[in-house]
Amino acid sequence: MLPDLTPITDTLVWIVMGGFVAGIAVDRRDRPSARSVTALAWAGFALFWLLMVPFFVFEHRSIVEAVLAAVAVPACGYVAYRLHGGRDSLLILSRAVGVMGLIYLPFGAIPLFHDTLIEIVANQTHAGLQLLGSTPAFETDEAGLRNTFAFTLDSGREYSTRIVFACTGIGSMAIFGGLIAAVRAPIERRLAALVVAVSTIWVLNIGRNVFIAYSIGHQLFDQAALAGPVMWLFGVEDPIRVSFFVADRILSQGLAVVALLAIAWVVVKVLPELYVIVEDLVYLVTGEEYDLARGRGR
Repeated sequence: MLPDLTPITDTLVWIVMGGFVAGIAVDRRDRPSARSVTALAWAGFALFWLLMVPFFVFEHRSIVEAVLAAVAVPACGYVAYRLHGGRDSLLILSRAVGVMGLIYLPFGAIPLFHDTLIEIVANQTHAGLQLLGSTPAFETDEAGLRNTFAFTLDSGREYSTRIVFACTGIGSMAIFGGLIAAVRAPIERRLAALVVAVSTIWVLNIGRNVFIAYSIGHQLFDQAALAGPVMWLFGVEDPIRVSFFVADRILSQGLAVVALLAIAWVVVKVLPELYVIVEDLVYLVTGEEYDLARGRGR
């Protein structure tokens, strides 16, 4: 069995986000020091994602998240290298990451925020299931949160699924909140971009939760052709869980990446100032400078 790295990663992410926030503060007075502080934060972020890879592979059993975490390790290290080398424009991306942390971490750490968000999402997911004619029992979990859907399958077996913090979409909303807050632009356009991003993510996330819960409760992917490969790929023994892994780990997480890219495209159209961050990301991947706002290399 792998050791539980959660205490380490939970502490490390607070330290890393503190480093990004410190970099924002220092940048107001001392640009060279801000580069150094923020580069260290990016190096710590690389270590965080490295430690998260085993969790996504063996415990969460998410191919998409495992791949993204693995890619994030060298990506964060490279940002640290380029930033320390003097690419000051990466401080804008760094500022975005710091704001993301300020949005996301309180929802994960403060019970009032954490529990309220879960129950709001659970209630709306339950309403969505009812619209589809699905009527699972809506129950509380062992922590007292009303977030659990108890289905009676056609076989007569009882099976429950629940809304947890990862199902709330707050991570994706924090990403766009951080990006929008990081650039300098008129408040009206920043608010418009934020409304577009948050509202779209919220609606799509509720739809995703409804799809996953409905797929489990009605065993949409209970197919002999799927059972063997999915159970082998994700290391599960109960065939009833096949519908969950197909609906969540394969379809929903794969489509979520596409959806976030589409939302990013729309948000950049509303807030063109974000092109500076996109251009930095393209540079990090290709090594070439592009003026994407004008559609040409430079």
